[in-house]
Amino acid sequence: MKLWAVNEWDPIQHMVVGTGESMGGIPTLEEAYDPKSKEHILAGTFPEEIDVHRELNGLVTILQDHGIKVLRPENIDDLNQVFSRDVGVVIGDRLVATRMISDRAKEWDGIAPLLEGVPEHLKLFPPRGVRIEGGDVMPMNGELWVGYSPQDDFERFTTSRTNEAALDWLADQFPDWNVRAFALSKSDDDPRANALHLDCCLSVLSQGHAILHPEGLREPSDVEWLRKRFDGRLLEVDAEQMYNMQCNLISITTDHVISCPEFHEVNDKLKAWGYDVTTTIMHETAKMEGLLRCVTMPLFRI
Repeated sequence: MKLWAVNEWDPIQHMVVGTGESMGGIPTLEEAYDPKSKEHILAGTFPEEIDVHRELNGLVTILQDHGIKVLRPENIDDLNQVFSRDVGVVIGDRLVATRMISDRAKEWDGIAPLLEGVPEHLKLFPPRGVRIEGGDVMPMNGELWVGYSPQDDFERFTTSRTNEAALDWLADQFPDWNVRAFALSKSDDDPRANALHLDCCLSVLSQGHAILHPEGLREPSDVEWLRKRFDGRLLEVDAEQMYNMQCNLISITTDHVISCPEFHEVNDKLKAWGYDVTTTIMHETAKMEGLLRCVTMPLFRI
């Protein structure tokens, strides 16, 4: 199996999409590890397996209709394997098998069998002390944009998933790439104040456009840098739109984006910018604080 990804938008040929099978039922509050899931557990509206399974299969059908080869994780009973993005990320021709929170570590066992054809020297495993999840890592044509939490936040918040040690480790593993770090805003209790990963508050598109929730970034200087970088080509969304995962899209080619039908402002802006937009319903999946980028792991972009 060949791996290749250097940005967020080159045409996808081969990818992994998470599975809603055998999710393990409704977790307890103590078992939940993000504030949006907690909110839906308390409200009695946490998604049911059958609905998540249907939504993910609908996405797979769209991808296959566009000629993309889709792999699914091997099922592990009573384990949520919906968000495959966080399990690994392809950078160039190598795959970083990310080091997630302990509650999610077993998800690698469902992905690993799909990668048996990848030479071992092209698989990177972070050492102890390095914590990193794929939703925080965006290859950007020679730059790696990485969402992270400074040490004080990392020790304080369960929702902190990538630490400062990951920045140094990635820089060592990819010396030809410039690592650009973005500190994220975190909350264990308020999903509208929590950017769980970088892709929850930022989506970058092929033609120099981006969708951003500014308050998802902890440092005003990072917000201003992005505003200058995407001057005139930036759509800023509010906390409610971030909460509904409207930054969490997936580009399957340079001019084709997968979104959701209720994202009216975002979809209208994408079309005005010249992108083709295909929508699919992911309402139930979004209740677990992840969406289209989160459930997909591109393996080969051309």
